[in-house]
Amino acid sequence: MKKIVLILIVFSIQLINAQEQDLKRANRFFDRTFYNVAIPLYESIIRENSSVTVIKNLADSYYFTNDFTNAQRYYKLLINNYNKDLEEGYYFKYSQTLKATGNYKAANSVMRNYFSSLTDQKFLIDFEKELVNLENVSAIGNRFEIKNLGINTPNSEFGAVSERGNLVFSGVKKKAGLFDKMYKWNGETYLNLVSIPLKNINSSDSIVNYFSKEINTSMHESNAVFTKDGKTIYFTRNNYKKGRRGKNKDKISNLQIFKAQYVNDKWTNIISLPFNSENYSTEHPALSTDEKTLYFASDMPGSLGSFDIFSVSISGDAYGTPQNLGNLINTSKKEQFPFISKDNKLYFSSNGHEGYGSLDVFVSQLQNDVFLKAENVGLPLNSGYDDFAFYIDSEYNEGYFSSNRLGGKGSDDIYSLKEVKKLLIEDCKQFISGIISDIDTKLPLENTVVVLQNSDAIELQRIVTSADGTFNFTVSCETEFKVNASKENYTNSFKIVALSKERNKMNDASMELKSMEEIKRAAQLILDEQNKTELAAIALKKKEAVLAQEQNKKDLVIAAKKDKDLAEAKKKEKIEAIVANEKDVVKEKNRLIIKTDPIYFDYNLWYIRKDSKPILNRVVELMKKYPEMVVEIGSHTDSRGNNTFNMNLSSRRAQATRTYFLEQGIPSKRILAKGYGETVQNIKCIPEDSCTEEQHELNRRSEFVIKNI
Repeated sequence: MKKIVLILIVFSIQLINAQEQDLKRANRFFDRTFYNVAIPLYESIIRENSSVTVIKNLADSYYFTNDFTNAQRYYKLLINNYNKDLEEGYYFKYSQTLKATGNYKAANSVMRNYFSSLTDQKFLIDFEKELVNLENVSAIGNRFEIKNLGINTPNSEFGAVSERGNLVFSGVKKKAGLFDKMYKWNGETYLNLVSIPLKNINSSDSIVNYFSKEINTSMHESNAVFTKDGKTIYFTRNNYKKGRRGKNKDKISNLQIFKAQYVNDKWTNIISLPFNSENYSTEHPALSTDEKTLYFASDMPGSLGSFDIFSVSISGDAYGTPQNLGNLINTSKKEQFPFISKDNKLYFSSNGHEGYGSLDVFVSQLQNDVFLKAENVGLPLNSGYDDFAFYIDSEYNEGYFSSNRLGGKGSDDIYSLKEVKKLLIEDCKQFISGIISDIDTKLPLENTVVVLQNSDAIELQRIVTSADGTFNFTVSCETEFKVNASKENYTNSFKIVALSKERNKMNDASMELKSMEEIKRAAQLILDEQNKTELAAIALKKKEAVLAQEQNKKDLVIAAKKDKDLAEAKKKEKIEAIVANEKDVVKEKNRLIIKTDPIYFDYNLWYIRKDSKPILNRVVELMKKYPEMVVEIGSHTDSRGNNTFNMNLSSRRAQATRTYFLEQGIPSKRILAKGYGETVQNIKCIPEDSCTEEQHELNRRSEFVIKNI
C-alpha cells in the first residue's frame, strides 16, 4: 500500500513538473510571437490551469492569428472572471472579435460599459461621437466595387501595387518545401515579393514569379513602393545583416525599411535606412507625390500607440528625423500601411479609429501641409476583419487592397477595387416641411412666420411663407422640434415633431390657421343662435308651465273625483251597513232618514214635550253610536195658517229639537236644524180644509235626515 501511495506522489510531482514545463514553453513561444506554436500548449494547460495569465495569452494567441471565434470565447471567459483591474486592451480586443462575427451591438456595448466605468467621461463622449460618424459613413452605402483576384491562394497575399504593367505584392509559397523556414506566428513560410503581369491577375492558374532574387531572402519581404521612374524601391524586411537575420537583445528580429536601386537590369545597392533600429520596427513605406517625403509605420519611441504613422524627409541619399503625424492620424492602438495617392490623400489602416472591426482603411486629406481628421473609407471595402494595404490610382479611381475577411480564398487575399461613390459624410438629417393654409377657405397663407424651436424652446430657424404658403427646414435625426406658425389677424398654431433615425425622411408639419374676422363672425352667429335658443327655451318653459298647470288642474279634478267617488263608495258602503244593522235607518226617496215615532208639538208652540223625549233619545243613541254621523232636523207644519208664521214656527221647533240634542252631548257641528214650514207636504191639502185632522197631523212632523255618516 505504501508503495502505491509513493508511486502516486511521484507521478503527481512529475505531472506538476510537466505542466510547469509546458507553461514555461508556452509563455516562451508567446513572448517570441510564435502564437501558432503556443496555442496547442495553452489549450492543454488550460484544462488544469485557468489562471488569468493562461487565459490572456491563449485569447491573444488566437486573436493575433485571426481566429476570432476562439479568441472571443476566451476573452469572454477572461472578462467574466477577471474583470477587476483588467486593462482596456482586453475589452478592446474582445469587442473586435465580436465585430468580426457580426455582433456590432454587443461589441459597442462592451466598450460603452467599459468607458462608462471610467472617471473621465471624455472617453465615452468621444466613443459615442465616433459611432455616430461611422453611422454616417455607413449611410453612404457601398462606395466601392471589390473583387477577389484569381491569383489568391489559401496562403497570404497582400500589399499589391501596380508597377510598369505588373502587379507586385507579397506572398508565400503555395506548398512549403522540405527546407523552407516556417513563420511561427501563423505557421506559413516567410513572405517574398512576387509579381505577375496585370493581364493575368484574374487567372487562377497564372504563374507568379519572384520579383527579384536580389531582394528576396529567407526573411520576410513585403510592401514595396517605387519611385515614378521605377529606379528605386522601398520595401519592408526583417532586420537583416550580412545575409543573416539580425536580432536585438531580446532575440526579436524587428522589421526595417530597405531601399534598393535598379541598375543594369537588376536591383542593387540594397541598404537599411538610417532611422531603422534593432529595438523597434519600421515598416510599410509610402512616398509622397513629389517623392521628397517617406511615410511609414513604426513603434519607435514617441509613438502614441503600438504602431503609428511617421514621415521623414528625403534629400538625395539623406533622411531627416522621423516625425509622428499626430493624434488626428495616430491613436493609442495601431496605425499601419500608409499610402499617398496622386491627389495627395493619405490612406492608412487603423484599429484605433472607430471602424467595422480589426484594421479598417482610413483617409486623410493633406491641406496646407497638415493632414486633416482621418475618416473611414466605408463599405464594402472595410469589414469586421483586417482590411489594409490600400492602393489606388486616383485618376481612374481603381486600385487594390488586402483583407483576411471571410469568403476569401485563404489567409490574406488581394482584392481589386473601384471607387464608385464619393466620401461625402453627412450627419443624419430629415426635413420638416408643410403648407400654412386658411382653415376655412383652404387657401395657402402668404407672409406667415414659421419658427423652428428645439426642445428647450430656443429658436433655430425662421421662415416667412411666400404666396404658396410652403416652408421647409433641414434638421437632425433623433431630435424633437416644435414648429410655430403665426400671422397677423390669424390665430397661432404649433406642431411637435419627434424625429426617428431614418435618413432624409420628410415630416409633414402643415398647419391651418383661422382668420380673426371669421372667428368674430362665427362668434356673432353663435351669439345669435344662443339668443334664439334662449327665447325658444323661455317660450317653451312658459308653455310647459301652462301645460303643467292645466295638467295639475286636471290631476286635482281627477284626484278630487277619485276622492269623491271613493268617499261616496265608502259612504254608500257605510250606509248599506247602517241600513242593514239599524232598523230605524231607512232609505226614502234618495234620502237616508232615521225613522221615529211622530214627535208632537202643541198647537202653535215649539218646546219639546215630555212624551217626545224618549223618541228623540233613540236618535241621540244612534248618533253617539256613529260619531261621524251628521243629522239634519227638518221641522214641517201643516198648510193651515200663514206661510210666514208656519216657516218661523217650524224653525223654532227645529231649533228647540237641536238644543235638546246639544244638551245630550251631541256636538253642534253634527246636528243641523232647518224649518221647512208648509213647503214640503206629505199630503197635499188644497185647499187646506180638504184634509182631515189626521192628514194635517201627518204633515205636522219632524224628520231626521242623515246628511253624512
